[in-house]
Amino acid sequence: MFENADRTEIEQLGEFGLIDHLTKHFTNTQSSSLKGVGDDAAVLKFGTQHLLISTDSMIEGVHFDLTYTPLKHLGYKAIASSVSDIAAMNGMPTQVLVSIGLSNRFSLEAVEELYVGMKLACEKYKVDLVGGDTSSSRSGLFINVTALGKAEPKKITYRSGATAGDLLVVSGDLGGAYMGLQILEREKRVFMEHSDMQPDLESFDYIVGRQLKPEARIDVIEALNELDIVPTSMMDISDGVASELYHLGNASQVGFDIYETKIPIDPQTVQTATSFNLNPSIVALNGGEDYELIFTIKQEDYDKIKGQMDFTVIGHATESVGKYKLNTESGNSFDVKAQGWQHFSQEN
Repeated sequence: MFENADRTEIEQLGEFGLIDHLTKHFTNTQSSSLKGVGDDAAVLKFGTQHLLISTDSMIEGVHFDLTYTPLKHLGYKAIASSVSDIAAMNGMPTQVLVSIGLSNRFSLEAVEELYVGMKLACEKYKVDLVGGDTSSSRSGLFINVTALGKAEPKKITYRSGATAGDLLVVSGDLGGAYMGLQILEREKRVFMEHSDMQPDLESFDYIVGRQLKPEARIDVIEALNELDIVPTSMMDISDGVASELYHLGNASQVGFDIYETKIPIDPQTVQTATSFNLNPSIVALNGGEDYELIFTIKQEDYDKIKGQMDFTVIGHATESVGKYKLNTESGNSFDVKAQGWQHFSQEN
């Protein structure tokens, strides 16, 4: 089945390429398995009910740095980022299971603090913690969260439903989490060199909060339901808009044209990006962990979202399969390149 005579570095495939490679030989044999690998969550059918299920892992030194990440915030983020995958299917989360691996440097009090954050998130999103596992770890802290949810069968939204002409919409604003990470990394470097100096974070409360305590946009799913809109495709923004365009486009077999002037960016993100000599638009397109939702809707649904402060139309789907264009404020057009988070690269 897997007959590779030569050594292949995993970074050549990337996270999603690796998943595709390892799972391409698997086929679903259970009639209850409606959707398997390839979307934000699996879809299972039991009678008239459709169950959504997704799992995510967070590994110390890869996904978080405890130098500047409070354990309470980390616990909250672990739940929020996982239930975001349920929202990305136009569903509502219902339960979570949490498994953790701990090294001996963590005390009971530290683990309790982690779970305080998880409890706050469970209360926020109205989900029940129904199980999990604990194990020892020789390399720090490991967290895995499996999220379960539900959705009406006719409202479940996959990545694969967009057609040419559909409008591309995002919730909230973009790039804040990435710039929050840059601030935290900068202050860490300063602290490592001058341990007597206190971190300067007060001026960056919004973007630091976007990094340390993101919110799953369950409220967006509720709003879409109230507006009687079922997106034609959708996913959450965990790896950056540019990467998500590729996933939506590949799954739906469309291209996308997006417009720089339409990209929603918070003023604090703009100011901070500029101070780092970064282009705010590039930050918004390639920064990950915003956990906003990106989705497509039929043009006839535009009037329903018009005037909704939390929704921004940033472009539209095209017939040019695999072509993703950024139309700039100056009138130029460039290919969008996915530069978001890449697992397994030697630099990570």
